[in-house]
Amino acid sequence: MINEKRELLPEQSEKLLKELKARFEKNMHRHNDTEWAKVQAKLEANIEKLWALSEMERTGGEPDVVGYDKKTDEYIFCDCSAESPKGRRSACYDREALESRKEHKPEYNAIDMAAEMGTELLTEEQYRELQKLGNFDMKTSSWVKTPASIRKLGGAIFCDRRYDTVFVYHNGAESYYSSRGFRSSLRV
Repeated sequence: MINEKRELLPEQSEKLLKELKARFEKNMHRHNDTEWAKVQAKLEANIEKLWALSEMERTGGEPDVVGYDKKTDEYIFCDCSAESPKGRRSACYDREALESRKEHKPEYNAIDMAAEMGTELLTEEQYRELQKLGNFDMKTSSWVKTPASIRKLGGAIFCDRRYDTVFVYHNGAESYYSSRGFRSSLRV
């Protein structure tokens, strides 16, 4: 499923950069005071991060810049698709949950898939920050990083937006639904 080389062909890089730039320019409210040329320069200098963004794009995430960390001089990308990325749905939370299922196992789990993509699941706090930039997951839901204390007891948490409010829920980590996926973040 995942390209082991973690690099794109020149024409793939060029196409992805054009898509990212178009999305960036269309959604300036997500990244005021950020210049695309600086973002592009960082991406071109780090081909593995560009590859990770291509994985976010390939699985339906529609990644875009949503912040800048002055301390680390990193741009923060996040999945900005209206609904949980289609290519990442029907996943249980982690490998332990996947292995605990006796039957009807999903194809993958959110934690491992994010790691294979070179990204991380959003935290609850990051998810809430994303929701300040638009209305996301109005029909779907997304797994978020679960505190170890909850995971130790067999649970995992997910979020969605309904009634103009962000909700946080719990479920058994081994559960999976066609309308639940996960959103990723990436620092470049």
